[in-house]
Amino acid sequence: MGYWRGSSVLLACLLLLRPLPSPACPAVCRCSSGEADCSERALREVPQSLAANTSALWLDYNSIAMLGPQSFPPLPGLLRLSLPHNRLALIHSQALVGLGALQELDLSNNYLTVLTPETFLPLTSLVTLNLGSNRLRKLEPGVLLALPQLQAVLLQDNPWVCSCGILPLWLWLSHNREKVQEQSSLLCRVPEQLNKHPILDFGNESFRQCQETSLPAQYYVAFFIIGPFSFMASIFICTFMGSITVIYHNLRRDPHFWRRSRIFSGR
Repeated sequence: MGYWRGSSVLLACLLLLRPLPSPACPAVCRCSSGEADCSERALREVPQSLAANTSALWLDYNSIAMLGPQSFPPLPGLLRLSLPHNRLALIHSQALVGLGALQELDLSNNYLTVLTPETFLPLTSLVTLNLGSNRLRKLEPGVLLALPQLQAVLLQDNPWVCSCGILPLWLWLSHNREKVQEQSSLLCRVPEQLNKHPILDFGNESFRQCQETSLPAQYYVAFFIIGPFSFMASIFICTFMGSITVIYHNLRRDPHFWRRSRIFSGR
């Protein structure tokens, strides 16, 4: 009896001394202290078996081409997400839902061409956003306005088109210079005459023609000349076509209509 009692006590002690099971970590990743390093694993999608308490996720140098609405498992404590040097070309508008604690997001060195404000709305805590070295030709200011805590944005090495379409972005950049990192690398690519021209070197006068809504005087002269002429011509054409239609229908109903009309006119 004493033997079994002693064994039970020993077993209980061993169970108490056994280390608690560690949070889940994908086999392709290295995990430590809440950080998951899944870099350089030729991954085509985000691993789903990440621990819920993951605070940093490194996915550098993989082959992820798209982030869909179910790309991330629940990660309510994720503070840093690093995705540079992938093949990322598309981010679904619901891809980042559930990452409200995120503070740093690195999407540099990818193939992004279009971003929508809806994509970034869930990131209410984001402080740093890196969009450098993508294929962005323009960027809606709503993307940046959707980030109320944003303090630093990197936009360098993109093929920016410096036409009237970039005016809204230029206005945001001009009023938030303290948030723009690598300003000297924020350069125009198109048109050719502005290639490598710093975007933040533009002034208000550079976009004056984009803000003008009035037309040159010769356009108004043309409208006054062509307008009345077109109106009279349309009336004439409508009257002529109406007369032809009436005569055609009368001839179909009465083949002798035209002959009687000539007789009556002869009288």
